[in-house]
Amino acid sequence: QMANQDAVRLDIEDTIATVLLNRPETLNAFNQEVLLGLQQTAQAIKENPEVRVVIMTGAGDRAFSAGLDLKMVASGSGPTEIVSSYRQGYDSLYNLKMIFTMYEELATPVIAAINGHCLGAALELILCCDIRLACDTAVFGLPEIQLGVIPDLGSTQRLPRIVGTGIAKELILTGRRIDAAEALRVRLVDHVYSKDQLMVEAKKLAGEIAKINPRLIQGAKRATTLALSTPLDIGLRMETDICLGSGSGAEMGEAAQQFTKKE
Repeated sequence: QMANQDAVRLDIEDTIATVLLNRPETLNAFNQEVLLGLQQTAQAIKENPEVRVVIMTGAGDRAFSAGLDLKMVASGSGPTEIVSSYRQGYDSLYNLKMIFTMYEELATPVIAAINGHCLGAALELILCCDIRLACDTAVFGLPEIQLGVIPDLGSTQRLPRIVGTGIAKELILTGRRIDAAEALRVRLVDHVYSKDQLMVEAKKLAGEIAKINPRLIQGAKRATTLALSTPLDIGLRMETDICLGSGSGAEMGEAAQQFTKKE
C-alpha cells in the first residue's frame, strides 16, 4: 500500500533528488506513514537511473526530525508497549532497521541537510547518510535510554564508527543533547552553516558531485564505505577491483588532458 504521499516528499530536479520529511506540525516525527514513506522513497531512488545525488532534509524551520512520534507511543504504558505500538505492522525490528540501511546502501551519495532538532531515530537515520551538514541551531541526541529502550535503529553500531567509542557511549548512555558546534567538534556533522545558507550549501555540494560521471562517484562511494567494515589489506584489494571496474584508462587520459589545459 502507498503511504500518505505527503509524509515523505520526493522531488527530483535535474539529477538531484530531495527527500523531505514532511510533518512540520509534529517536528517531522516518525510515524508509520513516515517510515513507509522513507522505504518507498529509497526504493524509488534506487530504481531511478536519472538520480545522481540525494539531499535529505526536514520541512519547516524548527526540526529535521524529533525522532519517533511519542504521541503515537504514549498510548502504551511502558517500554514493551513503546516497542510493540511503534512497530505494529512491521514484521520485526530488523525490517524496520533495514529501511534506514536502504539509504546507506544507495549507489548515489546522500547528503543530510539537518535543519534543526535531530533526535532519536532521526539521528540514527542521518548516520546512514554519506555527508552531514547542519544549521547552527541544530540539536542532537539519543533520548532512547531515558524512554526505557536502547537505541535500536543502528546507532550503537554506526555512531562509534563515526565519532569514536567514547563520545558514542556518552551520548547513548546518558541520552544527553549536544548543539551543532559540539556535533561539529566530535565529527558527528561535517559542516555547520547558518539556517539560510544550509540548503544553498547542500545544493552546491550536490551540484559538484552531480557533474562527475556517476559510475565514478558510485564506485568511489562504495570503496570508501567499505573502509568502515573491512580490514585494510582486503580493503586495498577491493579498492583496486572497484577502480578497474568503474573507469577505463582511456577516459583517464582524456580527463588528464583536460586537467592540464586548466592548470
